[in-house]
Amino acid sequence: MLRLLASAVAAALLGQAGAAQAAKAPPKGVELYALDCGRLTMENADGYADDGAYKGRSATMVVPCYLVRHPKGDLLWDTGVPQTIADLPNRTAPGGIVVERKLTDQLAELGLAPADIEFLSISHSHFDHIGNAGLFAASTWIVDADERAHAFRPAARSNAQGFAAYSALETAKTVLIEGDGDHDVFGDGSVRIVQTPGHTPGHAVLLVKLKSAGPVLLTGDMWHIAESRPQRRVPRFNTDRAQTLKSMDKVEALARETGARVVLQHVPADFDALPKFPKPLR
Repeated sequence: MLRLLASAVAAALLGQAGAAQAAKAPPKGVELYALDCGRLTMENADGYADDGAYKGRSATMVVPCYLVRHPKGDLLWDTGVPQTIADLPNRTAPGGIVVERKLTDQLAELGLAPADIEFLSISHSHFDHIGNAGLFAASTWIVDADERAHAFRPAARSNAQGFAAYSALETAKTVLIEGDGDHDVFGDGSVRIVQTPGHTPGHAVLLVKLKSAGPVLLTGDMWHIAESRPQRRVPRFNTDRAQTLKSMDKVEALARETGARVVLQHVPADFDALPKFPKPLR
């Protein structure tokens, strides 16, 4: 009986190791994984529309991270809120921030560690997108030049806790996106970072072209709430209203041009419509 049990355990461990090794191997095509990197709940979403449309209205937002797997390497797009929140009572931080699963645990399910991620990029440098970025300081950071300057400005440094989440990126290998051009991550047009300033000085969106599912457009914080898109609502805290509206037009034009599926990153319905991790969209 003991011998049979030992054999069963060994077989299970070998199976897990084999699955992790297979997942870690570069894919034959482009794959997109949606990872749950937190949830935000607020009683008053007034800040998300400068026309007062959300005053006194509650809202729940998802905080996703996206892993793009490509034959030439892996790209992590956005890193969520700090995963250490998962260690707090009820996995909840003040302000209604919840983390059910750590980002590193989800990557481990694919046989990956932060050191295995070749490229890191963020839609922008707000806390719910850059909260775990410091874990990926060994990756090549692809970032809009204006956004990098924004992230390391004196006001950002003065927020010691927030700055600590990504300060390690200051010395990371960095590719700066300058001017108005897009950045082709892998050089084959399959994964493009598109500059869309306004929410922050160097906000960006990500266009991923998949063989079966087609193009997918991950829109960062272009819109936080579903109805903000058709109503063209601009958050009160955006750095430039006119730029925001211009970037909205740019994203809509890109979606029409490519026929892309537009994903509003904070909208629960958009996140839930994607394959549940660890299944990828291909």
